[in-house]
Amino acid sequence: MGMDRVFQILINAAALWVATQIVPGLSFVGEWWKLLIVALAFSLVNSYLKPVLRILTFPITMITMGLFLLVINALMLLLVGAISAELNLGFSVADFWAALLGAIVVSLVGLVLSMFVGAGRMVT
Repeated sequence: MGMDRVFQILINAAALWVATQIVPGLSFVGEWWKLLIVALAFSLVNSYLKPVLRILTFPITMITMGLFLLVINALMLLLVGAISAELNLGFSVADFWAALLGAIVVSLVGLVLSMFVGAGRMVT
């Protein structure tokens, strides 16, 4: 695992934690290392599943001028919430609207943090 991937996971963990602090419907209860596992799952989902969904939903993304990407991000966050529930990691997403707002917060916080780290565009 390269340093870029480690930075990506740490940035995702911080962004997910911030989102759980300010978005109603997102919560995390547990030890800090469990949040790192949630961030790892989030990174893996975004690295492998999200590109496939972006290709499959390209026509609707074009029609909505890119706004549908927010829906994809929300679905990725919902999936990570389901993975966390299965693995008993303590991260939960109440509903789609919490996931949508959470995805926006995670993206913005991740963007800001990645600018400080200098890791480029790590969080999408």
